[in-house]
Amino acid sequence: MTTLRSFMAVADHGGVTRAAGALNLTQSAVSMQIKRLEEMLDITLLDRANRRVTLTASGEQLLSYARRIVALNDEAVGRLTEDLFEGEVVLGVPHDVVYPVIPRVLKTFNSVCPRVKVQLRSSSTWKLHEEMRRGEVDIILGTEAELQPGGETLTEMPLRWTSPRGGQAWKKRPIRLAFGQVCAFRPIAIKALDGAGIHWEFAVESEDDRAIEALVSADLAVGAMLEDSIPPYLEALPPGCELPDLGSQKINLYRAPGSTGPVLDELAAMLRQGFACAAAPPVAIREA
Repeated sequence: MTTLRSFMAVADHGGVTRAAGALNLTQSAVSMQIKRLEEMLDITLLDRANRRVTLTASGEQLLSYARRIVALNDEAVGRLTEDLFEGEVVLGVPHDVVYPVIPRVLKTFNSVCPRVKVQLRSSSTWKLHEEMRRGEVDIILGTEAELQPGGETLTEMPLRWTSPRGGQAWKKRPIRLAFGQVCAFRPIAIKALDGAGIHWEFAVESEDDRAIEALVSADLAVGAMLEDSIPPYLEALPPGCELPDLGSQKINLYRAPGSTGPVLDELAAMLRQGFACAAAPPVAIREA
C-alpha cells in the first residue's frame, strides 16, 4: 500500500518533489518507494529521460489498478476498524471552494471512517472564522489574501472576473456587479475597479449564491470567482479584457484550538492532498 500510494502521488502531482511534499516524506523516501515497486513488478513505471516525470505504458496501466486497490484497502480498513473511529466532525468551507475538491474528499473520508458523521457548513470565510472562535466547527477552509496565525496554505488560485460565454455585461459602463454582501471578493473587485477608474454599480443585494450566479449567467452583471471553481456555464474573462487584474487568493486550512485526534488528522490530510492534486498539472502520458 505504501509503494502504491507513493506511485499515485507522483502521478497526481507531476513529480517526486511535489509528491514528497504532499505525503510529508523526503524526496529520497518517495524515490525509494518507486524503485522498490518497480523492482517488485520488474517493470519501469516512470520515464526519467526528461526533466518532467512521465508515465510509461506500464505505469499508466498500473495507475488504474493502484487507485482501485488503494480505495478498496481504505474501505476494508475503515469497515474493520470502524469502532475505533466514530463521532462527529464539523467542517466549514466557503461556498466558492466547495467544488470540485470537497465532494471527493468527503467520499474518501467516509470510506475510511464510515461511522464518523461529517457536518458540512458552507458560509463566508469571516463567518467560518467566527464560528471556529465560538467552538462550533472543528476544521475550516478560508479563501484569503494572506494566511492568518495558526493556519496553513493548501494552494493559491487566481481570482478571475466571470461572465457567461460570449457575455457582454463586462463591456457596459457603469459595469454592474453581482456579489454577496459579505463576500470576501467584493471589496477586492471594488478596489480594483476604483483604481482603474471604472464606474460600477451593484445589480443585487443578496446573500443567495444562486441568485447571484443567475444574474451573472443571464449576462446582467459580472462576478468574480477562483479560477478552479468556475462552473462550466460561466467562463473567466481573458486577462487582456478591459477589467483590472484581481490578483490571487490563498486557500488556507485552520483547526480549532484543542481539535486533535486521528480522525481530524485524517480529514486534514485528505483536504491537503485534495487541493494539492487539484493544483498540480496533469502528468504527461507517453504513447504506448
